[in-house]
Amino acid sequence: MRKIIVTEYLTLDGVFEEPGHWSFDYWGEESMLYKRDELFSSDVQLLGRVTYEGFAKAWPTMPDTGDFGERMNSMPKYVVSTTLTHADWQNTTIINKSVVEEIQRLKEQSGQQILVAGSGKLVHTLMQHHLVDECRFMVHPLVLGSGKRLFPEGTEKYKLRLVETRPFKTGIVVLHYQPA
Repeated sequence: MRKIIVTEYLTLDGVFEEPGHWSFDYWGEESMLYKRDELFSSDVQLLGRVTYEGFAKAWPTMPDTGDFGERMNSMPKYVVSTTLTHADWQNTTIINKSVVEEIQRLKEQSGQQILVAGSGKLVHTLMQHHLVDECRFMVHPLVLGSGKRLFPEGTEKYKLRLVETRPFKTGIVVLHYQPA
């Protein structure tokens, strides 16, 4: 059975929205290698609509990203959306009904891990239905004071168990959690 891995860029105050605007100051070789290893140990991306639309707009237009970009563009992608009617990014399938059941079927297939990035609403749904196998939070040494938080007020309680910490020279600390 495949594992669903949630991977997020976060600030110290829990903001995950538009990390391209704040994460690059902390990007370094360790971050690059970490994200590369993460991507290449996955063979499916599972995304919410908003994250999908951002990725689909950006990744096909970045030819200088080498095999990382090739992998992002070519690997199968599943986007969870009740409003999206077509997907132009190659190898994309829209899941628009029976979401939990479809994702469970995807988990039951053989293959590498399933990677979920961004996609806050989807992450909440996956957690509520106990479909997340691991969370990897790349916590950046930055407080924004405003912005969309991964776990906003009113989020249901969900217990996690810390399994690994990995500090990077740039100040990022990667926290790996599994459901408790």
